[in-house]
Amino acid sequence: MTQTQHPLVVIPGDGIGPEVTAAALRVLEAADAPLIPHQHHAGLAAIDECGEVLPESTLNAIRRYGIALKGPCTTPVGKGFRSVNVQLRQQLELYAAIRPVRSLDGVKTRYEGVDLVVFRENTEGLYAGVENVIIPGVVTTTKVVTEKASMRIARAAFAYAKQRGREKVTVFHKANIMKITDGLFLERVDKVHTEEYPEVPYETMIIDAGCMRLVQDPTKFDVLLMENFYGDVISDLCAGLVGGLGVTPGANIGENAAIFEAVHGSAPDIAGQNKANPLALIMSSVMLLNYLHETRGDTNAKASGEKIKAAYNTALAEGDETADLGGTLSTSEFADALIRRIK
Repeated sequence: MTQTQHPLVVIPGDGIGPEVTAAALRVLEAADAPLIPHQHHAGLAAIDECGEVLPESTLNAIRRYGIALKGPCTTPVGKGFRSVNVQLRQQLELYAAIRPVRSLDGVKTRYEGVDLVVFRENTEGLYAGVENVIIPGVVTTTKVVTEKASMRIARAAFAYAKQRGREKVTVFHKANIMKITDGLFLERVDKVHTEEYPEVPYETMIIDAGCMRLVQDPTKFDVLLMENFYGDVISDLCAGLVGGLGVTPGANIGENAAIFEAVHGSAPDIAGQNKANPLALIMSSVMLLNYLHETRGDTNAKASGEKIKAAYNTALAEGDETADLGGTLSTSEFADALIRRIK
């Protein structure tokens, strides 16, 4: 029987992006992943290639094929062009940012047994990009919260928890202070829970108290649900519980498209030196393969993902790690270590 091949948009990104992307593609090929890569650009690389930070050709390719694997893109601080990540999420309505965070054998941290999934609303909130200069020296930003987006991300989180048998959903908020904006978010989440997923255990928590409890004992949490800005901060905090952004994958999912990405930065200081850890993007590629199984029924994709996951779990447990995790392997050598275990 002929195996279905899925066209995949590959965005190498900036800095270390091309290196970790190349490593991930090698691992995918070794695992017989049913993918046909098509390279497109975004970020600084796109400016160099096409003269614009997010070419329409890249957006159209993602719309056409529905899936993309993306390396990190540089975002200037305090000036320059608007975040490519934010533009992609808003242009393609990738409303759900999903960040699984779990303890890995061989990656030593202060905590053991961490197994969290952060669901972050991805299209509005403080990241809506509504900023104004009122008078010189006085500026504002507007936090945008809508019923539609709040209920959409709530459904995604509760459905995920139900389908995977997760223990509970915890909503982080600041509705005690931002009574209208966070209040609306909290009300809509509660409505979705009450009317559509009453069987899923559910709690709410003011975010500052939630942060304290996370660092006290992260095993008390399971699925975390929150609006955009909070999710950006908390997902990185959670990554720190298990070893950092180099060992945590990410997905941005909408109704018609999904982008899977390394959530760390482009690290220009080590670009081109074959030092970067490609694990986060490799883990994200496993999420991509699972997505193909869930949305397109591709069992071959799932099997490829299981091979890759088993390979990196074993590699880490046996001490095959890059320098950021205390090991000695280069970017390409880490990919080689996984490929040996896959074959």
